[in-house]
Amino acid sequence: MIDFSKLTKKDLGKYFDYSVLPKDTTEEEIRQGCRTAIEYNCQAFCFSSSYWTPVVAEELKGTDVLVGAAIGFPFGQQSSAVKAFETEEAVRMGATVLDNCMNVGALKDKKYDEILQEFKEYKEAAGPAITKMIIETAFLTDEEIATACKLVAEAGIDWAKSSSGQYQGPTLEQVLIMVDTLKDTDTKVKVSGVKFPRPQNAYTFLMAGAELIGSRAVPEIIDSLDTMRKIGMIPEYKAD
Repeated sequence: MIDFSKLTKKDLGKYFDYSVLPKDTTEEEIRQGCRTAIEYNCQAFCFSSSYWTPVVAEELKGTDVLVGAAIGFPFGQQSSAVKAFETEEAVRMGATVLDNCMNVGALKDKKYDEILQEFKEYKEAAGPAITKMIIETAFLTDEEIATACKLVAEAGIDWAKSSSGQYQGPTLEQVLIMVDTLKDTDTKVKVSGVKFPRPQNAYTFLMAGAELIGSRAVPEIIDSLDTMRKIGMIPEYKAD
C-alpha cells in the first residue's frame, strides 16, 4: 500500500497515467497532453490508438514518461490476431506501455480458454512493453471480475485495469475484489473511470490498494493533495 506520508506532489505523479481520449482529439491537444504529463511527472501519457504513437514518442523523448497506446479500444471485440498486430505496430512506433481491452462478451460466455489464449498472444506481441488489460468492471459481476483478474495474472500481464473510462467506472467494492484477487500475484491494479468528485475517489482507490490511476483529471487530482491533507484524508508529508 502507498505510504502517502513519504510522497511529494512530484512523487505522487508516478501513480498516475494522464489520458486524452476524445474522438475529436487534435494533434495539438495530444502534444499539450504530453506536456501536461511531463509537468505532473506522470507514469505515462495514454491515448486512444496507435495513430498518435509517433507524435507522443516525439514529445516524450528524453523523459521518463511512458508512451501509452490503447489496443482494441474501446470495445475489445477485434480478433486476437488483429489485436496482436496492433500491439506489434504500436511497439514498433515507440509505445512503451499498452492498455488492451478484453472481449467482455467472450468472458461472459465463459470462453475462458479463448480469453487466456488471447491474453498470452497479446503479452507475446508486446515484447518489452509494459502490458495492461482493461476488464471493464461496469459490465461484470463480482465473480466475473475475479475470474478476469485471475486470467490476466495467469497470462503474465503486468496490470489489470478496471475500465476504459468510456463507460461507468468501478465502485470501491469492485476495486477491492481486484486487489484481493491479485494480492499474491505479480499483476497490479490500475483504476480508470474515476467518478466525481474525482480527487476524493482517486485517493480512496489508491488507499484501497490500487497502484495506478488513469484519468484526464490528473492535474485536478494531484493539485488537490494539499486539500486532502488539510481535511485528514491523506497524511501529512514527513521528510526522511
